[in-house]
Amino acid sequence: MPEEIPVVQLVGPGGAGKTTVGLELAQRLDWAFVDLDREFMSREGDIAGCIAAHGYAGYARRNLALHIDTSSVFTVPTVYALSSGFMTYPTDLDVRYAQIRSEVERNALTVLLLPSFELEPCVEAIVQRQLSRPYLPGNRASEEARIRQRFPVFMALRCVRFLNDGTPEEVASQIADFVRERMEETTR
Repeated sequence: MPEEIPVVQLVGPGGAGKTTVGLELAQRLDWAFVDLDREFMSREGDIAGCIAAHGYAGYARRNLALHIDTSSVFTVPTVYALSSGFMTYPTDLDVRYAQIRSEVERNALTVLLLPSFELEPCVEAIVQRQLSRPYLPGNRASEEARIRQRFPVFMALRCVRFLNDGTPEEVASQIADFVRERMEETTR
């Protein structure tokens, strides 16, 4: 039986630092880095444009299909940043989604990133980060509503959690230590 390729899956809301920390983590581990949003934009185009043309459910179905394609071809250890809403899609989105979501959640190397494990500080940090991104068309009210809706879903995930309240280097170092420990556990 071939050995499974290790993949650290970073989940969390937009603005949680999945890409920034993920790039640093991949460098520290000397692993590849893949960002599902970047893959989506390179294959499908602008995410906001896709949502406008096909609705959020249409975008989510396309993103799920892309995740299936992308994650099935990892040939080297990889740090993989999933899209912000990936773990919050409706369970009836696609017949495969519930199982895929469960597999991501149960994976020993799945990491939830949040700036705070308390609602109000998390909302404020995420909204501030999202509004600082010039390429996002959001506004304070929509960004705040999104994180308020998704926060309980993220907090209910049964995966390891890391606070992203330090520098990307500090957070990536903590996660790298965790990954190395988990990798050692699986080889014992």
